[in-house]
Amino acid sequence: MKSVLKKDYLANVTLGFILFVTANVSSQELPKIIGDKAMIQQNYLPDYSFAGYHNGEIKIPNNQTNLILATDYGVVPNDGLDDSKALLKAIQAANAIEGPVVLQLPAGRLILSTILYIERSHFVLRGTGVGDGGTEIFCPRPMMYLENPESLTELREYLLEFDKREVQKENNIDLPFSQYAWSGGFIWTQVPGERVKSYLQKYDQPKQVLAKVQQGNRGEHVVTVSNVNGLKVGDVVQLELFNTEGENGSIIQDLYKNTKVKVGSHHWMFPDLPIVTQQVEVTKIVNNKVTIKSPLTISIKPSYNAQLVAWKHLEEVGIEQFKITFPNAPRVAHHIEPGYNGICLTRVFNSWVKDVVIHNADSGILTEEIANVTIEDIVTEGSNMAHYTVAMAGVYNVLVKNLKVFNNAVHPLSFNTFSTKNVYQNCEVFTNPLLDQHSGANHQNLFDNITVHLNPNADNSYPLFSGGGAGYWKPSHGAYSTFWNLNVHVLSKLDSKKPLVLNGIEDGPYAYIIGVSGNGTFKIDYEPHSYQEFINQSLKIIPSLYDYQLKLRLK
Repeated sequence: MKSVLKKDYLANVTLGFILFVTANVSSQELPKIIGDKAMIQQNYLPDYSFAGYHNGEIKIPNNQTNLILATDYGVVPNDGLDDSKALLKAIQAANAIEGPVVLQLPAGRLILSTILYIERSHFVLRGTGVGDGGTEIFCPRPMMYLENPESLTELREYLLEFDKREVQKENNIDLPFSQYAWSGGFIWTQVPGERVKSYLQKYDQPKQVLAKVQQGNRGEHVVTVSNVNGLKVGDVVQLELFNTEGENGSIIQDLYKNTKVKVGSHHWMFPDLPIVTQQVEVTKIVNNKVTIKSPLTISIKPSYNAQLVAWKHLEEVGIEQFKITFPNAPRVAHHIEPGYNGICLTRVFNSWVKDVVIHNADSGILTEEIANVTIEDIVTEGSNMAHYTVAMAGVYNVLVKNLKVFNNAVHPLSFNTFSTKNVYQNCEVFTNPLLDQHSGANHQNLFDNITVHLNPNADNSYPLFSGGGAGYWKPSHGAYSTFWNLNVHVLSKLDSKKPLVLNGIEDGPYAYIIGVSGNGTFKIDYEPHSYQEFINQSLKIIPSLYDYQLKLRLK
């Protein structure tokens, strides 16, 4: 009864805010999924407003404390000489400072041929901007020529043990995967010695279990726990849910809403690895009730063996205001990338990357096991074919905002394995756009106010909604993936008698597609059971679902 009353209360609050917005902005009809009480109650729409730095509640700071000048440690721009050793000295000096520290890079071109690891909290790596008078980090050779990173040891063994190869018989390609196809970067955040992604069972280690979670409801913040072991308010911990019931486990049914889609074997072959994770802050503990900052993505049942475990991470890390440049390089094949990778973020919380241009990268910004991070005002460009631009893999509550993609990429925007409650907002893809959902129990992610520029296929279709990833991690995504206010700019003349079909997904259950418009007439082919509204209509009142939900929550 309490749950029903709470739903009614939330629906009334939502409608009250909608009436306020409508009265003060415009008389345009609102989508029913946020404007009609019955539809609100029938269709669960995730709250995406918790994505980003400090859950979007405060602005990214402009830290000025403890400014360390890289030039004081031998960094000399524009001299044509390698600056790697001097940059490592500067980072070492910054690491010796207690409290927040900013490592300031000079204007001009710096040459980097080694990895700059950021391994401490309250650290900002800052340039002088990306335009005239800005900082450019030029990496003349790829990571494949560097010493093998210790943190990728398990990945390298996995690639060898399972003989992971890219095989294209028609192109005479049969080559082993690169360890840098989806990992690593010349600027790399990490917690030394801490595993980021599981590949081989022999590397599994016991976790510090802080509490066993018995029950919790999707969309709510309170969980019932037992066996509490040192958990306290203010802790940032990892919530883990497991599939203990095999191929037909109820957690699989919950993720895909009992839809008849083919589910890959990785959903049940590794019962000791969590299939759903959230990195959450504990805000309240009363007896056996624990309140967490952001809401649960699915309801917790006893069979899920849910637990809260310690999560080692960095906080308040910033990377900002410079350009990363790589040379022109021929592309060999997918997954064979040599490692022209810009930034790799792992194990960071309440952190950011902003005002960065990345030229000719294999992957611009890669992410894994991060949460509450904002990545904003990013440009990817160049003539090289990229694998990823700014990719999200195994991350939670990440906001990618104002990303401009000018280069060709296999996956221009991509929610990858285990990604949950993340948002691409106000992004624009100028060439061969794909809104990729890459399989692997990723669910409840949002493409928000996205603009794409495309050339249709000869049959008057375009696969805008793409679902990559391996078959053992299919389907493409779980329930409630959301597309809000897609702006489609068609670059060539359309057949005016037929709508342009935007397709690409046949195994994405219960997606929300609300607001698709542009310089043509469009039809959306998205299966199974997609919810569609405002097709061939723009959303003028609520152009961004993220902004709308954030204002509603903070109000």
